[in-house]
Amino acid sequence: YFSETFRYNLCEMAQSILDTISGASTGTLVVTEPLNFWAGKRVKTREDKNAEPVFEPATGRVLCQLVPCGAEEVEEAIQSAHSAYVKWSKMSGMERARVMLEAARIIRERREKIAKLEVINNGKCITEALVDVDVAWQTMEFYAGMAGTLTGQHIQLPGGAFAYTRREALGVCVGIGAFNYPFQISVTKSAPALACGNAMVFKPSPMTPLTALVMAEIYKEAGVPDGLFCVVQGGAETGTLLCHHPKVAKVSFTGSVPTGKKVMEMSAKGVKQVTLELGGKSPLIIFKDCDLENAIRGALMANFLTQGQVCCNGTRVFVQREIMPQFLEEVVKRTKAISVGDPLLDGTRMGALISKPQLDKALGFVTQAKKEGAKALCGGDPFVPTDPKLKGGYFMSPCVLENCRDDMTCVKEEIFGPVMSVLSFDSEDEVIQRANNTTYGLASGVFTRDISRAHRVAERLEAGTCFINNYNNSPVEMPFGGYKMSGFGRENGQVTIEYYSQLKTVVVELGDVENHF
Repeated sequence: YFSETFRYNLCEMAQSILDTISGASTGTLVVTEPLNFWAGKRVKTREDKNAEPVFEPATGRVLCQLVPCGAEEVEEAIQSAHSAYVKWSKMSGMERARVMLEAARIIRERREKIAKLEVINNGKCITEALVDVDVAWQTMEFYAGMAGTLTGQHIQLPGGAFAYTRREALGVCVGIGAFNYPFQISVTKSAPALACGNAMVFKPSPMTPLTALVMAEIYKEAGVPDGLFCVVQGGAETGTLLCHHPKVAKVSFTGSVPTGKKVMEMSAKGVKQVTLELGGKSPLIIFKDCDLENAIRGALMANFLTQGQVCCNGTRVFVQREIMPQFLEEVVKRTKAISVGDPLLDGTRMGALISKPQLDKALGFVTQAKKEGAKALCGGDPFVPTDPKLKGGYFMSPCVLENCRDDMTCVKEEIFGPVMSVLSFDSEDEVIQRANNTTYGLASGVFTRDISRAHRVAERLEAGTCFINNYNNSPVEMPFGGYKMSGFGRENGQVTIEYYSQLKTVVVELGDVENHF
């Protein structure tokens, strides 16, 4: 549609940004305007030093330059957020809900354009990105519905005295996002925070800076006080400044275990509340009495969404020995048929990995697995699409590994790429022991027709979520979070309100104070 590189001014409001994106196609977009947002507008960093290129995964082309926010910018953003928090927290839950419902309406209205920008910045296929945007507006609606339900408790005490509790906002919360679901995570973190009366300063992954800005502008258009949702760009140094800031009450982080440990350590210095949604190496257990067709679909969903870059993926697939041949034959056939290519085309089912280093890392895991005795039944190689503009993209053919053992690197470590490791097992007790033999505990899954076994296994698996006869189905209504080194705290569901609020107890005496002295 456009032969020339497509440029647009990102300083406009959300509507005009997304109007312009409708004309762009893979390999045409360049962003030159400021990537930060606070005090109700886009903000340029004071200096242009330390700029890092942001790449379009499908082409390897530079999409924009990201200049990290320093101490002055972080200070400005947090002060802006605090001023907005003071106003927002004084509004009733129903007043906040109306603004949030308007934000949800705007997201829904612009879903195709938001999804398109997400694809260009992230590399996932458009069919997935559309679902991600739908989950975002559903999340916003869910927490808007909860905003008016935040109530306390009345406690009767002896002698006519009583106490009551108030559920109050924390203040300024920091959200640190990941590259795999950039837009969705900006809402997953901000919607419950705002519902409780907080403000949020959000730092996207430096690899995917764009769609969080769209969310900031949507919030402004919906009517939040200026500064209520700020976006600051940057990497580890910017994150450190946010975690250490005395006006920050809570940090919610999604990302790797090593970085999560650092976030926890830094936040501890200020005794800040922390939610950590970290990595996983989740087991998917397929018993011989399963519905094999559904189990195969589940295994594909558990490994190949977003090019395998999903923290809760079921990447250790345990298959009961008796059905292993049928399972492998069908899984390999369907994996080979996955359409890899231009993520903006409707027929594509797998796009590009986020970066060249991530692609090299995933390919390296496959090479290492082969050295350790695994066999690649399909894929595991760099993939070069026929379209010339995609030649520099970060594509990989989805891989199924057999002959895997529990001590292999590909079975123990999180790959974050389209690699399924298949292991055989014989008994229930054996497979549960093996499934739990990991430092992670984010998710798990079981396929069986035996209802008693399903619930028995779910109880024994050491993970924050267990899917029975499905996988990676995570609607906003259900809590999500990890056991063990996969983190703590929860996102989604009603319980998340408790992680973005604090409880005050008020004690009321109607009689005289006891004369003890």
